[in-house]
Amino acid sequence: MDVEHLRDLQWDAVEALVVESEGVGLGFLRRLVDEWASGRNRFDRPGEALFGAWMDGHLIGVCGLNVDPYGASPTVGRVRHLYVLTAHRHLGVGRRLVAEVIRVAAGRFDRLRLRTHGPAAARLYEALGFRPAGEADCTHVMELRRR
Repeated sequence: MDVEHLRDLQWDAVEALVVESEGVGLGFLRRLVDEWASGRNRFDRPGEALFGAWMDGHLIGVCGLNVDPYGASPTVGRVRHLYVLTAHRHLGVGRRLVAEVIRVAAGRFDRLRLRTHGPAAARLYEALGFRPAGEADCTHVMELRRR
C-alpha cells in the first residue's frame, strides 16, 4: 500500500469509494467530489492536503486536512473525509492515512479537530492521540506543536 498526496481527484479513481459509502448512507465522499469539482474545496490552502491510499493501482482510502471551517483560527486544522473501502479495513490503511494528516498538520497547525459518529473510527482516532471533546462541531481534538 502506498499513501500519497492527491493533487487531482479523478472520478474513475474515487468512484468505488463514493458508491460504497453512499450504499451505507454516508454522503461525505459525494460532497468531497462535488466540492472538488466546483473548486469550493481542493485542499490547496496553506497547510491543507488530501491523501489517498493505493493498492494494486486502486484507490482504497482517502483522508483530508483543511483549515477548520468551523473554527475562528487559521491555526486549527480539521481532519476530513476519512474513508477506507470495507474490504481493506483492519489492515492499517486508516491509521496510515490519519498519521500522514497528523504529520503534515504538525508543521502548520496548533490543533486538529474532527467529528465522527462511529465507535470504530473514534477508537482509531483515540489510539492515534486524539481525545474526546464536547466542542461544537467536534467530537475529538489533538493538540499539536508547530515546528
